[in-house]
Amino acid sequence: MERMASNTELSDIAQVLWDNDVNRLQPGVDYKIDLQDQAGRMLRNADITDGAGLPLFLFVNEELFKKKTFSAFISLLDNYEADTREPETITPEEEQEIHTFLDAIMETRVLQIAHRYLVKKGRAKMSKEEFKQQLYDIWFSLYARNGSSQPDSSGFEHVFVGETRGRRTIIGFHNWIQFYLQEKLGHVDYRGYTMENNHLKPDENKHLITLQFSWKKGVKPRGSCFMGVSPEFEFALYTITFLSSSGQHQKLRFNQYEVQIVCHSNKYKNIETTYPILLQYLAVTSWR
Repeated sequence: MERMASNTELSDIAQVLWDNDVNRLQPGVDYKIDLQDQAGRMLRNADITDGAGLPLFLFVNEELFKKKTFSAFISLLDNYEADTREPETITPEEEQEIHTFLDAIMETRVLQIAHRYLVKKGRAKMSKEEFKQQLYDIWFSLYARNGSSQPDSSGFEHVFVGETRGRRTIIGFHNWIQFYLQEKLGHVDYRGYTMENNHLKPDENKHLITLQFSWKKGVKPRGSCFMGVSPEFEFALYTITFLSSSGQHQKLRFNQYEVQIVCHSNKYKNIETTYPILLQYLAVTSWR
């Protein structure tokens, strides 16, 4: 097994993944968002000042959701209990949906590039079926979160679907498709954008934002996610970061972004959480 990948090496492969994400949506064309105002800070009584009276999403071309990886991804979003106190069970139908999704993303160039890279680094087996099983294990295997006696979580549920803990806390929920669909149903209330320590205001025409929202009676004071990217891109990038860096945070530079990919594993060697934090915009001559 080779040494851990450097930030430069991970930045290079992230750029290759980005360049091959042919299913990515184009801001202002395939979707439009309205950032509105900055969200207020959390107050002592847990109340929050709402900086947005309107939804985040103005428009999404849902025809693009008919693409194989998008439709397979969306079919997974209603398979989980958000409350971490509720044990999870996977039905045979839901199990098949997981395999349909994994099969779909494995057909994409993005995942094939990720697979070859991980094989080269000694982090994955060359067999497609073994790699698919590895993806299943780290993303979809159920485990007990926060000392629960029964399996109540998975990496996929936490990162892409979202969970609740206690009466007013949202954990995970770092995916733009889930946000859009939940907002469309009236389950999410967008409360404005937030800024990291660099005081960098998000840009509606770029692919990375940090925001504040409420969902299922809980509040996410600050959550960040890629916007418009395909499910396979996030799956590939996060998997590479997780397997190549032993679950450590990594600072990457690709396309027009410098980001920190936060990544935590648990004692079962599953992904516990992973998400991007925008550090700065980079000057580039062209981008999609």
